[in-house]
Amino acid sequence: MLETLKNAWRVVDIRKKILFTLLIIVVFRIGSVIPVPFIDTAALAKAVASNTGVNQFFSYLSVLTGGGLEYGAIFAMSVQPYINASIIIQLLSVAIPYLERLSKEGEAGRRKIAQITRYATIIIGLIQGSAYYVYLQRSSLLSVKGDALWFAAPVIILCFTAGSAIVMWLGEQIDVKGIGNGISILLFAGIIARAPQAAAMLWAYVKMGRYVAVAAVLIIFLAIIGFIVWMTHAERRIPVQYAKRVVGRKMYGGQNTHIPIKVNMSGVMPIIFASSILMLPTMILSFMRNTESTMYKFLSLFSVQGVFYALIYVVLIIAFAYFYTTIQYNPVEMANNLRKNSGAVPGIRPGKPTSDFIAKILSRITLMGAIFLGLIAILPILVGNIGGIQISLGGTSVLILVGVALDTVQNLESQILMRHYKGFLD
Repeated sequence: MLETLKNAWRVVDIRKKILFTLLIIVVFRIGSVIPVPFIDTAALAKAVASNTGVNQFFSYLSVLTGGGLEYGAIFAMSVQPYINASIIIQLLSVAIPYLERLSKEGEAGRRKIAQITRYATIIIGLIQGSAYYVYLQRSSLLSVKGDALWFAAPVIILCFTAGSAIVMWLGEQIDVKGIGNGISILLFAGIIARAPQAAAMLWAYVKMGRYVAVAAVLIIFLAIIGFIVWMTHAERRIPVQYAKRVVGRKMYGGQNTHIPIKVNMSGVMPIIFASSILMLPTMILSFMRNTESTMYKFLSLFSVQGVFYALIYVVLIIAFAYFYTTIQYNPVEMANNLRKNSGAVPGIRPGKPTSDFIAKILSRITLMGAIFLGLIAILPILVGNIGGIQISLGGTSVLILVGVALDTVQNLESQILMRHYKGFLD
């Protein structure tokens, strides 16, 4: 990785892209600490740090937003509205024929889908900003009261929504003028900004004399990184053999190859989508005042550190992993493409037997990848309940960090290769 970064820095064009990306990250971090008017930032930071009740969820969500929620910053919601909008539009592309046609129209279709995603981001930003405002108002975390709320409410909601739109635009600028993966890099920057706080928390536990627990956390952290890298590159290869065929004076086929299927083919998307679903009970709980009602007690089961939350979390991750795989891979279409190109899986008849064989492998691989994601996602809950140590960087954050780092390095390597490739004209 360091060698790739050093080689990329030597290329003038790529160096300019790296510097531009760093500039965008600086702007993003500045916006993540500028508070929105009418918010009592000191009381908000204290409420999130309490890590009790509904604040457990906001403490967890603050990790993904780079601490913007704690400061009540303009970029408090960070890339969350855009990510949710992207997932929703991607899922609707399967159910709505118009979006499905756009997804198959090449570059023009992708531009239209990107435009629809922008509008969806604004709508989701308004909804999440309104919910966040209600939480602040109900929790007495605003610096104004009474009649002034009529003016403060639209200002706060519009500031949060505008911040989401600006973050979306910053990510697109990285895609156009930077090194690419704009939204992922901003998410990476937000999470890595929490590293000093995590180190400070571990140091506090060291001062308390909990050396064994801190050492165990560090060992688990390093093991998680190695395991994530291994699982990210792990794949199941389906062997394929192409028959020889003669077209004119040339002979095609007659070679052996394989179809690579990644174990973690859905990436971190199932975790993000499951987190978005589990956000709803906590948001509803923040609106309720009657703590003795049956509904309040039921929603309290969805506490971020609870066992029930962990079980539902894992089930949703597995379900969304299968759903995401179903969208990305069509065994029938893969089998038909093999048959059209005179290819076949050794020992499997073409047609339906081949599609059934591929579907069976996809099901098994998806289950392995989903269990891997589930274990990574609930790891902070297990560490908190068993070891009694609350860390601000959990398994999900580490998974995102490693995944984005690997994708960025791979992207830089491809750009270096493009600029050093010598074609046949040389």
